[in-house]
Amino acid sequence: MRVSTIANWIMAGVVCVAGALPGYAAAADKLDNAGCLSCHDGKKDKIEVDTAQGEKRALHIVKPDPYAKSVHGDMQCVACHKDITDNEAPHKKGAAPKASCVSCHEQLWETVKKDKLTKEKERLGLVVKNIEAYKKSFHARPDRDDPSRVKATCDQCHDTHSFNVPARGTAKRLEWHMTVPNVCGEKCHSDQLEDYAGSAHGKQVLDEHNPKAAVCTDCHTSHDISGASAESFKTAITEGCGSCHSEELKSYRGTYHGQVNRLGYGYTAKCYDCHGSHGILKSDDPAAKTNVKNRLKTCKQCHNGKKDLKEATPGFVSFGPHANGHDFKKYPEVWIAEKFMIALLIGVFAFFWAHTILWFYREWKDRTVGKHHLRVSAEGLPPGAAGKQIRRFGPIWRIAHLIFAICTMTLVLTGISALYAESSWAPVVVATLGGAKAAGLIHRVAATLFLTIFFSHFAYMVYSLTISERRKSFKWFGPDSLVPNWQDLKDIIGMFKWFVGKGPKPTFDRWTYWEKFDYWAVFWGVAIIGGSGTLLAFPSVTATYLPGWVFNVLTLVHGEEAFLAAVFLFTVHFFNNHFRPDKLPPPDVVMFTGSVELEEFMSEHPAHYRRLVETGRLEKYLVKAPSAPMTLGSKLLGLTLLAIGLTLLVLVGNGFFGAL
Repeated sequence: MRVSTIANWIMAGVVCVAGALPGYAAAADKLDNAGCLSCHDGKKDKIEVDTAQGEKRALHIVKPDPYAKSVHGDMQCVACHKDITDNEAPHKKGAAPKASCVSCHEQLWETVKKDKLTKEKERLGLVVKNIEAYKKSFHARPDRDDPSRVKATCDQCHDTHSFNVPARGTAKRLEWHMTVPNVCGEKCHSDQLEDYAGSAHGKQVLDEHNPKAAVCTDCHTSHDISGASAESFKTAITEGCGSCHSEELKSYRGTYHGQVNRLGYGYTAKCYDCHGSHGILKSDDPAAKTNVKNRLKTCKQCHNGKKDLKEATPGFVSFGPHANGHDFKKYPEVWIAEKFMIALLIGVFAFFWAHTILWFYREWKDRTVGKHHLRVSAEGLPPGAAGKQIRRFGPIWRIAHLIFAICTMTLVLTGISALYAESSWAPVVVATLGGAKAAGLIHRVAATLFLTIFFSHFAYMVYSLTISERRKSFKWFGPDSLVPNWQDLKDIIGMFKWFVGKGPKPTFDRWTYWEKFDYWAVFWGVAIIGGSGTLLAFPSVTATYLPGWVFNVLTLVHGEEAFLAAVFLFTVHFFNNHFRPDKLPPPDVVMFTGSVELEEFMSEHPAHYRRLVETGRLEKYLVKAPSAPMTLGSKLLGLTLLAIGLTLLVLVGNGFFGAL
């Protein structure tokens, strides 16, 4: 008892003497790192406080050495903890705000900008960009359980005292990269970490330590994390997957699912809809969502019979979401279809573009020397023929042509917006039309109207040639028939001879071979484009009777044939009817007025004119010239359609070359 009392007095004396020394008093008041770590180094009693959430929070640096090596290692503790004013426990707090990564870095960057050191301190600028991204992110939103705090703060992901992201391209950076799953999972997302650990990605990272395998930030990004239900996340996730799986991303974009997603809409199937999100497994794993035994169930997640999606049928199982035309062994049907379409495109364009170039050259050359191609004499014209025109097309033909033109341009606009969804203009067009669903509806309405006109015409032609009185006088291979005949082949050969100056220009009858081609091209287009489009529009019905790879072939053929039709119409067809030197200036309005000047008719169809004169039927085809308002309106309509067509041609060209 007595020894204890004496010891206490001795200790009190030492303290009093020490307190009288100037050096000791200064050390006691100094708030440097050494002073802070004398309590907060974690070697003595742990300092913990209760948080608002009822949890314990440690107020010490577990390992001082990593702090010294961190990006903050040369900073004083109070540089961040500005509210600490003394070194006594509990600390007295000043008016300064608590430590904040956000405000500190924003103030630093403002200082850097004032000092004009942005290039030297560009890393600080990157941090501020990350802060701005974080502020808009899912993590920065108020927590559902405690709205007074956000879902996640900087120091929950980054250990403030040991924070030091290694430089890109270094081994340490790869090691740090592989710690991300545990950082995200152990602190907040434990359920997702459990799924991830058993996945193909997780096994590569956690078990095999493969730094190239995906971690959380590869899919969710780091600072601008959005909720998985956000439209922005749904459209961006495929790009995240594609950063590693580039070939799969490319093939996915060729499907309707990928096209809609690329346009900025997340309602179609995305990578995680088919493969899963955190628990992704290889397709040969029996538990994988993409395993052949589970695939139909996976498809039925979306194609479930609700809303506008009919329930998936057995054919869905063999659909290839990553099918391509480069792997014959794996996708033979797609390979064959692609090679056929390439050959068709090359063949058609090689012939008709050569035909166009040579024709332009010959007519331009003849026009410069004043040569006119009037092949018949105007003698024998009936009285009153002066000032009249020849009727070429009746009102039904003209109306049908106009509807066809409008429908075709609508189909091209909505179709190429999906086909070239990756182009800069496609999302703008689709948004202007009201979104991907609205654009799809417009496309189908235009297609339905187009097919209705076509089949009405077809039914009329069947009736006219098999039931009506006309069948008695109609000759299938006669001059009034649109059925190709041997004379057309002779005319083609004759035209090429004329192009190169080896013969006279052929004298055409009622229908030229290029007019017949235009007519029958519609039949081909309806069969290929319309047929494939109809099967694609009703996938559940199609997949009930046909295997799923048919969808891959149909999608390829539908898009390529539509490309062929669009480019042909807006180059070859436009040239033949509007941009030939003999037709300039455009437009040729015969399909709007229905009639053509007698002299032009005699030049363009001399054999038909001669035949009408010889049979005495010319007067039957003579009509009054259209009125001035009708002519003006037809020219304005023609110029409008030409402008739209050429604009669409530019968009198609931009999309095609941009996709190469």
